[in-house]
Amino acid sequence: MSDHVYKHVEITGSSETSIEDAVQNALAKASKSIDHMRWLEITDTRGHIENGRVAHWQVTVKVGFTLE
Repeated sequence: MSDHVYKHVEITGSSETSIEDAVQNALAKASKSIDHMRWLEITDTRGHIENGRVAHWQVTVKVGFTLE
C-alpha cells in the first residue's frame, strides 16, 4: 500500500430538491477542476425558506484529494 498525502478544500453545493443532490452538485462541479478526489465530510447543512417551505438546500462538504 502506498503512503498518500491528502489536501482538502471546503465547497458548498445547493439544490432545490434534496440534501443529497446538493452534495452531488458540489462534487460534480469540483471534479471539473480537482483530480483524485477520495473522500468527503459533510460539515454544514442549511436551507433557505420561502413561504414557510424549504426553497433550496445548501450543503458544505470538505473534499479530500490525493496529491501527486
